[in-house]
Amino acid sequence: MVLLCRGLVLSRSDPCCARRHFRATTLQNRFKILFLGRDEFSCAIFEELHASPDVWESISVATNPDTRSIQSPLRPLAQSLNVPVIFIPPDKPDFKHWKPPPPFFESRPDHLLLTASFGRILTPAQLDLFPPVGRLNVHGSVLPAYRGPAPIQHAILDNAPTTGVSVAQMLKRGIDKGPVWGTVEIPVSPSATFTSLRAELAAQGGRLLVSVLRDMLAGTARSTPQPSDSPTPHARSITTADAILDFAAMTADDIVTLHRAIGHQRALTTWLPSGVRLHLYDPAIFPSCSWSSSSSPPPTLSDTPGTLAYYKPLRTLLIRCAAGSVLAVPRVQKEKRRNAIEAREFWNGMVPVRGLVVDGQVRLVRMEGAGV
Repeated sequence: MVLLCRGLVLSRSDPCCARRHFRATTLQNRFKILFLGRDEFSCAIFEELHASPDVWESISVATNPDTRSIQSPLRPLAQSLNVPVIFIPPDKPDFKHWKPPPPFFESRPDHLLLTASFGRILTPAQLDLFPPVGRLNVHGSVLPAYRGPAPIQHAILDNAPTTGVSVAQMLKRGIDKGPVWGTVEIPVSPSATFTSLRAELAAQGGRLLVSVLRDMLAGTARSTPQPSDSPTPHARSITTADAILDFAAMTADDIVTLHRAIGHQRALTTWLPSGVRLHLYDPAIFPSCSWSSSSSPPPTLSDTPGTLAYYKPLRTLLIRCAAGSVLAVPRVQKEKRRNAIEAREFWNGMVPVRGLVVDGQVRLVRMEGAGV
């Protein structure tokens, strides 16, 4: 038996009464948890939670059903640990009418709703089935910065020197606007990708969540309301339009940063003069030192942004970008082709096309409003 909080009280030790904490007054069981998630971020947090049985009496998982193109890694993980798995409706409109499984039919002090990268907005009716302090979300930023569905991507896009993870209470008027029960801040490596940063944040988030739950059970957990008027960056959803490249406005460094942030979900996109869409993979900044170390000088690229040429010594495509910078692209994928191909194979297929390659170069184009 452990101590469980009965509710929230204002901390009199805080002159502004801004912080809130649990008052442990009643002996109760550990938490009965409903965990909602879907991706690798969710999985790492769930693993840490499951490995800490001192904070839970039971755990159930709710996640998306598998489809042909999308599979929830949380499902097999939970099943491998003998944790019950419930599938939510696949369509978002239907989710509004979804009801949690038993025993979560009514709000009880030991019932806890946890979400992590769930991808759905819970309705007020669904939240009401849990006590206000028993609705927690693990968010991949130091709130209130980067509220929204894509905090990790936007931290990389903004070249933020630091980011972090927060455990926050979910409100009916804003899932990520509630009081914060704990945060961990970490530095962002200049070479961080979404995948690497997500893994680091998830590991930190899992440990933070368990620490918060232990403090809640001990009656020592405290939360701090988020400022309502703080001018912080918002993390809107990543769309296909975000992946469209503008070589006249973007430097090679900008494009590499974009790839690090969204390359896992959106392929960087441009077009050949023929209107054929072209995806670029694994871009890198082309440094001047590569030229001097090679026995063959690089092609003399036009100063016009979007100019494309093949550089044989490195087997890569070179693209002129803004501010005179040059991007190296080792792999591409043409529209309606199933797989990406090496730069050499792509270029060899380009050369025979009359009028497309001029003086060993091609001019890529930007097609506004084109579907990607």
